[in-house]
Amino acid sequence: MEKSKVYYTDFRTTAFGNGLPAKLKELIKAAGIEQIDMAGKFVAIKMHFGELGNISYLRPNYAKAVADLVKELGGKPFLTDCNTMYPGSRKNALEHLECAWENGFTPLSTGCPIIIGDGLKGTDDISVPVVGGEYVKDAKIGRAIMDADVIISLSHFKGHEMTGFGGAIKNIGMGCGSRVGKTEQHSNSQACIDEEKCRGCRLCQRECANNGLVFDEKKKKMRIDSKNCVGCGRCLGACNFDAISFENSSAIKELNCRMAEYTKAVVYGRPQFHISLIIDVSPNCDCHCENDVPILPNIGMFASFDPLALDQACVDACLAAQPLPNSQLTDNMKKADFVDHHDHFTNSTPESEWRSCLEHAEKIGLGNRSYELVFVKTN
Repeated sequence: MEKSKVYYTDFRTTAFGNGLPAKLKELIKAAGIEQIDMAGKFVAIKMHFGELGNISYLRPNYAKAVADLVKELGGKPFLTDCNTMYPGSRKNALEHLECAWENGFTPLSTGCPIIIGDGLKGTDDISVPVVGGEYVKDAKIGRAIMDADVIISLSHFKGHEMTGFGGAIKNIGMGCGSRVGKTEQHSNSQACIDEEKCRGCRLCQRECANNGLVFDEKKKKMRIDSKNCVGCGRCLGACNFDAISFENSSAIKELNCRMAEYTKAVVYGRPQFHISLIIDVSPNCDCHCENDVPILPNIGMFASFDPLALDQACVDACLAAQPLPNSQLTDNMKKADFVDHHDHFTNSTPESEWRSCLEHAEKIGLGNRSYELVFVKTN
C-alpha cells in the first residue's frame, strides 16, 4: 500500500508576519483541501468545545481559520460535537451550546453556526453500518453529522487517561457518537438508577423497547429489570435529572477497537479531511473540568486526508519530543518504582493503552499507518 501523506508545520511566527490561524490555512491548503468539491455543500467541522473549567482546548481562532477557508471554497460550514454520556456541562444541547459560548465559540468568533450533532437530549441519531466492523454492527452517530456532505475533523492532540492520547480517531469516533453511541463504546453493562435522583417522571420508560424498566408504584421510582435490560442506553438521553448511568466497564482494547469502528462509520464513502494540533498537550482529556500543565512541548500543526496516518504521525512526533519538567509525566518518571515504557503517554498514565486502536483501525481499512511526512514552510 502506498504511504499516506501527512503535512505539518511548526508554531513559529516572525515579527510582523502572519499569525497562527493564517499558518493553519496555509498548511491545509498545501495538504490539498482544495481538492474537495465544497461548492454548495454542508461541511461539518468536528471539534471539542472544552468542558467548563478546562482551558487547554483549541482556541476558536483555529476553528475560524478552517471555517473561513471552507466558505472561500463555496462550502457551508458548521462546527459540531455530540452530547456526552456523563453528567457535566455538555450532556444536552442547551448546556452544550452555553458551554461552547462561554468558552468562546460563537458564530461571531468562528464565522459559522454551531450545531449539536445528536440534538437536544442526545437522542437524535442514525444507525450507520460499519463496513468490516468486528465489534460494532451499526454505529449510532449524531444525525446532523451524517447529514453533512463533507466531514472535517479539527482535533486537539493531547493525552488521555484511558486511550493514551486523543487525536483524530477519538475526536471522530467517540465525539460523533450520540449519547447512546458513546455508551455502546464505553460500556458492556446494564443501566443503573440512582433512586435519590429519580423523580418518577417515567420519561425513560417511553424510550425502552425491551421492557428493561419497571416503575415501582409504591416508591414512585423507576428500577431496572436486569433480565430484560440490553444496555442500549436509550434511557440515558431521556432522563433530565442524571438519575441513570452506565459503568465504564469495557476493557480499553475493546473501547479502542469500537472507537476505530465508529470512526470508519462516520467517514466511510464521503469526502473527508483531518487536522490535528499538538499544542497544550495536557495529560488528560478536554472533557475534564480542569487541565494539568502540558506533559510535552508544543510541536506543530498536522493535516492529512488519512485520519489513521495523521494519528500515527502525531504520536510519533510526541514520542520523539522531550518531556516537560514539573508535569504529570516527569513526576511519574521521578518515582522510585517507575518503570520506563519508552512511551510518553504510557509513562504519563500507565493504565492507558493506545496501540490497539491504531492496529485495529488499519485492520478494518480506516487508513494507513505508513506515512510520508511533508514539512510546509509558511510565510
